[in-house]
Amino acid sequence: MDQSVPPSVVEAHRPEQAPVDHPAVAREKIGVLVANLGTPDDTDYWSMRRYLSEFLSDQRVVDYPRWLWQPLLQLIILSRRPFASGAAYRSIWNTDKDESPLLTITRSQSEKLSTRLRAELGDSIEVSFGMRYGNPSTDKALKELEEKGCRRILFFPLYPQYGSPTTATACDQFFRQLMKRKWQPSVRTVPAYFDEPGYIEALAASVSERLENETHQPSVVVASYHGVPKRFLEEGDPYYCQCRKTTRLLRERLGQAEDEVVTAFQSKFGPEEWVGPATVDKVAELARQGHKSIAVLSPAFSADCVETLEEIEEEIRDAFMEAGGEHFIYIPCLNDRDDHIAVLADIVKRELGGWI
Repeated sequence: MDQSVPPSVVEAHRPEQAPVDHPAVAREKIGVLVANLGTPDDTDYWSMRRYLSEFLSDQRVVDYPRWLWQPLLQLIILSRRPFASGAAYRSIWNTDKDESPLLTITRSQSEKLSTRLRAELGDSIEVSFGMRYGNPSTDKALKELEEKGCRRILFFPLYPQYGSPTTATACDQFFRQLMKRKWQPSVRTVPAYFDEPGYIEALAASVSERLENETHQPSVVVASYHGVPKRFLEEGDPYYCQCRKTTRLLRERLGQAEDEVVTAFQSKFGPEEWVGPATVDKVAELARQGHKSIAVLSPAFSADCVETLEEIEEEIRDAFMEAGGEHFIYIPCLNDRDDHIAVLADIVKRELGGWI
């Protein structure tokens, strides 16, 4: 390669009909930017405080007036919460890579998606991933795609159900980064895929495979979604309804009765009323009703994270066992399963219609 070409510009060439002294540019490609929620860089107090401050200062997540919320957040909540959150993250931390499981899994998803798309569509497709909060940032992922010559970018928030504190804030951040560009790429965003047949099929397969050789078969499967304030539903956020539909479609695919696959919501934060029932209360109620074995899965999470590996596997498990339950089974998220990657690839190909 010509040594005058910057190393970040791959497959560089001189544009057709350009003068001989025109700088080399990257060949035009299509980019896919996969986005997830985010992760702290470490589990110490200051790393956790930076991450939580960014997360909880997002008005898509906590939409109280800033004059009221910020003093409470900065002076009270963030003086204590980083310790508890750091302990939760330490209990699940990927010590081999020194990073959170969410980062490990999202990277693997991105790499596998890239391999599959390139095999099917050729090397004109580039895949990168970024986080709404923390690192690698959405801006960094966007820069990587731009440097590889991507003038068309498909933004893919990995949230099956649309929610304003998840999908919307990820899109907000993506478009904020575009506002900085002198030359903006053409962009598209991927819609929610909560009722995508392949997604439902992959969920059902994950349940069947996990329970196939289980000695104590669950009498109830709980689909636990991250909760939102009830007010969000009343203000038009479709998240709650999409979660309920995902559960219904999964139940129908599994051939189970209505009371055998149920919906619940976890991770309540703050004083106001949230959509329910709360998972921690629901599993305790099931135990008191005589259900000795239950299974829990998290259809709203595309990758296992602190809310699944710590909250479900510890807090929610403990609530079930303390109320008289005996066998608690956690069914992992779809993560980088081959059938999950195949679903994501099919969605990408559909959303790239007219571009490829």
